[in-house]
Amino acid sequence: MDIGSPASLGMDTARLDRIGTWMQSYVDRRRYPGASVLIARQGHEVFSHSCGLRNIDAGLPFDRATLARIFSMTKPVTSVAIMTLVERGLFPLDAPVSDFIPGFADMQALVPGATSIDQTAPCATPTIHQLLTHTSGLTYSFNTNLVSEVMKDEKLDFSPGTRTLDTVANRVAELPLVFAPGTRWEYSVSIDILGRVVEVVSGKTLAEYFQDEIFEPLGMSHTAFRVPPGTGDRFAALYTPLEGDPMSVAAPEHGDDPLNLSDAPGDSRYHTTQCYSGGGGLVGTIDDYMRFAEMLRRGGEAGGHRILSPRTLDFMMRNHLKGDIADMGPTSFAEQPMVGTGFGLGGSVVLDPGRARTPGTVGDFSWGGMASTYFWVDRVNQLSVVFFTQLAPSSSYPSRLELKALVHGAMVA
Repeated sequence: MDIGSPASLGMDTARLDRIGTWMQSYVDRRRYPGASVLIARQGHEVFSHSCGLRNIDAGLPFDRATLARIFSMTKPVTSVAIMTLVERGLFPLDAPVSDFIPGFADMQALVPGATSIDQTAPCATPTIHQLLTHTSGLTYSFNTNLVSEVMKDEKLDFSPGTRTLDTVANRVAELPLVFAPGTRWEYSVSIDILGRVVEVVSGKTLAEYFQDEIFEPLGMSHTAFRVPPGTGDRFAALYTPLEGDPMSVAAPEHGDDPLNLSDAPGDSRYHTTQCYSGGGGLVGTIDDYMRFAEMLRRGGEAGGHRILSPRTLDFMMRNHLKGDIADMGPTSFAEQPMVGTGFGLGGSVVLDPGRARTPGTVGDFSWGGMASTYFWVDRVNQLSVVFFTQLAPSSSYPSRLELKALVHGAMVA
């Protein structure tokens, strides 16, 4: 991507510089160890800034070459992979997931008010569309319900480790759903299950499919499920303000140090990943993710390579819920505001910036990751923004809302 003149692209340089000051304030207050931001308008880079450290102990800078855990920003990538298969006519979105993972046949869901996990009733099998929109009835271990407790005990969040994607997916299929599919919205491992669907349909591992169909065409050479060989010390450390598990979003216990080391770069399981988590397993650089974001903004094409058709991207970036997320009775953690925000295929969609209580444009498509990373695409204003840091959980600070306000404050045309 070439560098453009901010003024000629409707951006105020002095106001853009406020973003760097804001980022440095997060570092100075020991909220984030370090961070990078990259902003593009009309396909031209108009602002980038990095500050702080990717590894505090080693004194290494957080910069554009830093490899970061993007966690749930993997979800839009998996959703795009699913839609490449849909475009080929290999299955409809209403197909039950049991067509690909037989263990999901004959499903049960917890009855309302259940006090034990065996209090269930028969329900429909989730469809591919319900998995894409988090209306499947699945959940996460960090949510608060009876199924979450089992998932936490058995470590069923598809984290890096020795188990494979199919093994974890089949075990999740044996558990009851938290609610009947289609009746509610709950953030969940749905997209991980879709990663396994990609494998079954394509005959490739999810890592291979991503590489062949998305990463190589887009030039995302530093994004993978494992830390790429030869990247040396560029892999960042992960920090948390919590005393223990950085994923304890339901009842967090804050420690004395706001930057407790959670995952050391040299010892991280991301060097030996066996479970390819389509919901949260990728590591990569900010420039790589901007290539992906620009592909979304440009309607499925970037760098001369078409991943999806413009009409498929239009379809994905519409709201697929009956209203906003809040209308769907969520009780779970989520990466974005739920009021004034709907959900498309792979990310959230702004329905009403006023109700979402942050500057934005109707139709903004975005998502974030548990380590406080974030991106959004504004097709009306031809804008793509990617923010990287490494602090979990992402609910620790309101940085996403603040960044959106800063960027909109710098747009003068």
